[in-house]
Amino acid sequence: MNNLKRTFSYTVLIIASIVSIFPFLWMIVSSTNKSVDVTQGRMLPGTHFMQNLDKLLGQVDLIPALLNSAKISILTTVLALLIASLAGYGFEIYKSKSKDFVFNILLVSMMIPFAALMVPLFRMFATISQSFPIIGIDTIAAVILPTVTTAYLIFFFRQSTKMFPKEIIEAGRIDGLTEWGVFFRIYVPTMKTTYAAAAIITFMASWNSYLWPLVVLQSPENQTIPLLISNLGSSYSPDFGMIMTAIVIATLPAALIFFIMQKHFVAGMMGSVK
Repeated sequence: MNNLKRTFSYTVLIIASIVSIFPFLWMIVSSTNKSVDVTQGRMLPGTHFMQNLDKLLGQVDLIPALLNSAKISILTTVLALLIASLAGYGFEIYKSKSKDFVFNILLVSMMIPFAALMVPLFRMFATISQSFPIIGIDTIAAVILPTVTTAYLIFFFRQSTKMFPKEIIEAGRIDGLTEWGVFFRIYVPTMKTTYAAAAIITFMASWNSYLWPLVVLQSPENQTIPLLISNLGSSYSPDFGMIMTAIVIATLPAALIFFIMQKHFVAGMMGSVK
């Protein structure tokens, strides 16, 4: 009976793995074929990857788009980790009667879809553009600022902080550390797995962000890699081989960061503190 259950479990896992991996394999294989082969569903690797890459580099400004995405994603991740961890730490460590009420309001905000916030956000940044063009419409700052703090990240850090040994904080205070010293010299190094998990989540979300950059970025030189790929697919006769090549290139940074920090990601999502 146990062997039967084990066989069934492995079968389900194998099928789920194949279903999960298939889109990535199809994407990689398609990037090596011509457009007509992709539309015909060819699943064998071809020899046209370099041709697709040359055509891609000749038609679009790929490198600036990658640099824009990297700049936005890195800055968003750094700022989001700092702000969310400070908020999560404060909500859990410091006692206040109104703290839970404010936190509950924060959780309720997670129910509001971002599409409902786009028009007010756009009008706000359009107004800001008149006085502070550096953070107004069609700037990288306008993409970053609405996403540097999210209710989910604050909730994530607060839940992880519940497992943080409070005795260490008291020991640090007794030793003469300020509250900032306790946070940066004790809390941050101890919670590195939580920071790693949050960094992966934030970086991937920012790297793949499409809707808000589409609304707020108007100049071609400011476009990110998702916008560039979308423009490639909107032509009258899209070259699917070239599009798949662009998608493969756009996937590599996020995949690389995930695989490098995979162990920390699993530990951080489980809420462990080491």
